[in-house]
Amino acid sequence: MTKTKFLTIGVVILLILNFGTLTFLFTKKPPHPLKFEQEGPKKIIIERLGFDKQQIEKYELLIKNHQQAIEKLQKEIKESKNELYATLVTSDTSNVELLEKEISYLQLEIEKTHYQHFQDIKILCKPNQLIKFNDLALDLAKLFKPRKE
Repeated sequence: MTKTKFLTIGVVILLILNFGTLTFLFTKKPPHPLKFEQEGPKKIIIERLGFDKQQIEKYELLIKNHQQAIEKLQKEIKESKNELYATLVTSDTSNVELLEKEISYLQLEIEKTHYQHFQDIKILCKPNQLIKFNDLALDLAKLFKPRKE
């Protein structure tokens, strides 16, 4: 086998490997990050508080209701933001301040909803779990810090 033929075969093999690697990278679906992040705090709270089976069932129902409430508020925020930014196109700034206040109010409602959610979790706790809950409460800001992009 001549050097030219050997180099040609080597280049073809490397090209095939490169295309295969690129195809794999672009067609493989990464795990859904939101699902992982939602599962993380849930698992941490269950473990740290030492919930039993019945408490876990009630907690999962609380989570479902909380997520629905937050999704509704986030949808309203999105709609209000769309209206706000639409004023940039029309140059009609008569309701800009009202929209900004509405967005602020909705964001405040989200925070209130989060707080009430943790109040509800506290109610689920048995007396011997309240100390654990108090320790957890001090870590909530770290646990639910904004996601990095």
